Amino acid sequence: MSELILTSKDANVGIITVDNPPVNALSPGVPDGIAAALAAHIADPEVSAIVLIGGGRTFIAGADIKEFGKVVAGQSKGHNLLPLMLAMEDSPKPVIVAIHGTALGGGLEVAMGGHYRVASATAQVGQPEVKIGLIPGAAGTQRLPRLAGVELAAQMCAFGEPIRAQQALEAGILDAIIDGDLLTGAVSFARAQTERPKPRERAIRPFDPAIFDTLRAQAKKTHRNQTAPQAAINAVEAATQLPFPEGCTRERELFNECLYGPQSKALIHAFFGEREVAKIPGIGKDTPTRAIKQAAVIGAGTMGGGITMNFVNAGIPVRLRETTQEALDKGMATIKKNYANSVAKGRFSQAVMDQRMALITPQLTYDGFEEADIITEAVFEGMALKKEIFAAIDGIAKPGAILASNTSTLSIDEIASATTRPQDVIGTHYFSPANVMRLLEIVRGAATGLDVIATCMNLAKTLKKVGVLVGNCRGFVGNRMIHCYLREAQFLVEEGAAPEQVDGALYEWGMAMGPLSMGDLAGLDVGWRIRKEFKHLEVPGERVPLISDELCERGRYGQKTGAGYYKYDENRKQTPDPEVTAIIEELAAREGIERREISKEEILDRTLLSLANEGAKILEEGIALRSVDIDVIYLTGYGFPAYRGGPMFYADTLGLANVLAKVQAFGWEPAPLLVKLAAEGKTFSA
Repeated sequence: MSELILTSKDANVGIITVDNPPVNALSPGVPDGIAAALAAHIADPEVSAIVLIGGGRTFIAGADIKEFGKVVAGQSKGHNLLPLMLAMEDSPKPVIVAIHGTALGGGLEVAMGGHYRVASATAQVGQPEVKIGLIPGAAGTQRLPRLAGVELAAQMCAFGEPIRAQQALEAGILDAIIDGDLLTGAVSFARAQTERPKPRERAIRPFDPAIFDTLRAQAKKTHRNQTAPQAAINAVEAATQLPFPEGCTRERELFNECLYGPQSKALIHAFFGEREVAKIPGIGKDTPTRAIKQAAVIGAGTMGGGITMNFVNAGIPVRLRETTQEALDKGMATIKKNYANSVAKGRFSQAVMDQRMALITPQLTYDGFEEADIITEAVFEGMALKKEIFAAIDGIAKPGAILASNTSTLSIDEIASATTRPQDVIGTHYFSPANVMRLLEIVRGAATGLDVIATCMNLAKTLKKVGVLVGNCRGFVGNRMIHCYLREAQFLVEEGAAPEQVDGALYEWGMAMGPLSMGDLAGLDVGWRIRKEFKHLEVPGERVPLISDELCERGRYGQKTGAGYYKYDENRKQTPDPEVTAIIEELAAREGIERREISKEEILDRTLLSLANEGAKILEEGIALRSVDIDVIYLTGYGFPAYRGGPMFYADTLGLANVLAKVQAFGWEPAPLLVKLAAEGKTFSA
């Protein structure tokens, strides 16, 4: 019997405990171990009922995701859970599954093999496989509609969201909720099952067939371009059309299509990537960290207000400083409005809002900043102003306080030079809106202490962000690369493509929005100001895009002014603007730029491969630790579609030799790392 499975007895009830910490994943040995323990209890004449429970903090949280990659690579045949669940169903003794924590994916599939399911009140159950590009593959799409009804089952399988114990009880997934100790309650429940196990549930409850078309349309909208949600709906529909065995066969066919398709590989890469970026060479669990119990934020604008909300959402009080009462009042009003919107939508109560607002101390001075454990500067991108602020807080902050800048492009080392404590200075680059976006680029300076880095990586988790450590250069990782992406988008417009053509191609491909629409949303004047700051760094004779600056010169800053690359109405609804077409044509004529027809393929290649080429340079320079760090930055901060895996993973899927050929055809300077890996037949990810 597997060492991952423990067996015991409580009088006439046999107990099987899954002991595979931390989440009791269905790793090799677990399914076989459960089956062996089940057979032993069935053979024991003293046992009249059997309880299957998880040890530790949860039941079975799902499959071992690493096994999927091994199956695709031909390194493993995987494991088929169907024989185990059929053995549970066929048991002559009642099998009661006791759920605490979560029963997700394969965990719920195993649970549905039991005759009865009981759970603690805080438990959750679900089929989240679509989040890694898969569908349930062990009869989940066949058993769940028979237990919970077709509509709920299809929703759970197509969108991957878990449900709580009470809803699961009402739906028929659970038979009882246990108050008090789960094992004690499950054993009592088992003893009450004195007759033979209830028969398998194979009947389908009445349902409206139109639900499938409704859910397909919903999935097309909310999971744009993704194949797994549609496959999950097809599999549940098969449960209503085919006998159970044939339905299981159809489910497995659809599962394999997803498993061997590109989207699951990309989504699994993204899943593990978020865990990989937390691993920093030289920083281990024994690296000391600093306590963050109080924070201070300088600047109550869009970024400062969002950063403040991050802290107070985590229960950390904040002193929020502005230079004028008007700016301070405006910032506080925006924070209050954001929270009020959340209350109106039912995300949390008025009491929670009041509690969070009470954690903010708005002020016009640095009073109390000497008590802060971290001070975050969030003013506009200007080196002189930032250095002035850091010199001021250097003289105020207590020893050991972290001095953080929210700069998106400027040198952390130069900012740190304004202080006497460069070891305490770090970049914490939040993304707008800071209270919503998950990415936090953590920028290490040349002198930044390891304990400061470790503290900020932990802080990211506290704030429910994905922290990615990056090196110090202009734009760091994300914005350095986006500069190339936006540059090519502008060049394409200057050379003949319409703004809506460029944006449309990239949106259709999967980006959250097109690059020009993104510029309008952020404000074209932001980039305009930054370009002025760095104008002295332009390489003489190198082509630079002109159209965004041209629009700014005419007062077209984007959504905030009602006009940028597009026109915007009072609700910020976007429409193409003939005036922009005229401006572009006038600019091209003045600068001698030949205009032509541009294909969708060229738009995609020039924008997306510019990201990969610059990313390769960033990797070679050590600004990013790994290619997956770059991918995670783009997946969590720039609207890159997760099912494409990130810009570096996407380049890998094209083949780096092909990428190099296109880079050279565009006349770009290829990254030496790209040249090397292409010649060796390797990938960034490997």
